[in-house]
Amino acid sequence: MSAADFEALARQRLPDAHYDFFAGGAGEESTLRSNTAAYSELELLPRVLRAVGEPDPTTMLLGMRSRLPIVLSPTAFHRLAHVDGEVATARAAASCGVVMIVSMAATTAVERIARAGATLWFQLYMQSDLAFTEHLVKRAESAGCRALVVTADSPAFGIRDRDRRNGFHDLPEGLRCENMVDDSGTARSIEMFAGLSWEHIAWLRQLTSLPLVLKGVLHPADAALAVEHRVDAIMVSNHGGRQLDTVPATIDVLPEIAAAVRGRVPLIVDGGVRRGIDVVKALALGADAVGIGRPAVWGLAAGGADGVRAVLDEFREELTTAMALLGAKTLPELDANLVRRSPRVPRSGSHELNTWLPRSGTREGWRR
Repeated sequence: MSAADFEALARQRLPDAHYDFFAGGAGEESTLRSNTAAYSELELLPRVLRAVGEPDPTTMLLGMRSRLPIVLSPTAFHRLAHVDGEVATARAAASCGVVMIVSMAATTAVERIARAGATLWFQLYMQSDLAFTEHLVKRAESAGCRALVVTADSPAFGIRDRDRRNGFHDLPEGLRCENMVDDSGTARSIEMFAGLSWEHIAWLRQLTSLPLVLKGVLHPADAALAVEHRVDAIMVSNHGGRQLDTVPATIDVLPEIAAAVRGRVPLIVDGGVRRGIDVVKALALGADAVGIGRPAVWGLAAGGADGVRAVLDEFREELTTAMALLGAKTLPELDANLVRRSPRVPRSGSHELNTWLPRSGTREGWRR
């Protein structure tokens, strides 16, 4: 089953409002559509007679071994999709050997998710109450999370037409954002903090020894600033098209960000990744890994932990098959020489994808 098959099954099983919450984007959903369409506009150019043998899709992310160049991006409210919620997702992540980024808006407490045995990173929306933010960071540390993923693209909630039409504002009775429960047992609301600045990144750098991943970067200048502010990794993300509509597809800006970063920190890209060949294209254009969000949710809704595991297994099979057919035994061999913009797709601007990155044979070459 492909991600699209799992989505169709999830749509049958979920109430309309809950399906729309997971599937929908901001405004008219132009960015949501562009995220996936942009991958189909890229063509792969295989090399032959390369004696690839059995391709190796393993990688290291912030010093942590991953069996795939894939992380589970933070997505809220997993118990809307399945009764086992984030615990099921974490079990699948553990069995497949990939990182799960726990959403601050999880419907299961991070401590309980951690008991499933997955490698966890914790996603953080900075709150104006810095004492409570510190509480969240220390809680993530105590639970065993191994990195902090700071969402930077949300000074306000995006306007999501589907949720407005459905009147979807609050979780059903019995569910809450468990990570937002304070010491008194009160569940706080997540605040979109309009005052977030680079000074808060510096504050977090002093607060925690965890690696800092900055999520929500689309502009090359911000990527360069992130490196200057000592972040440990960058997630090139437009929030799955759920915040500001009509921003670019992430795969379209990835090469420019890779050129600005120059290999100084790892890059993870999410948004629109639906198949293993999408992973190949993202890595060829400068990413170290990709994040998947909705495909994991569709697997969860379709079959709990087994469904998420099946989604990841499908990604693995398609990724390794594509690597073999492209003539790449290891992930660093996936470089810009293997991908091009389809000549049948007119694009504005003077740049072509294959001119954005130095051409030195492999990604390892230009990153040195």
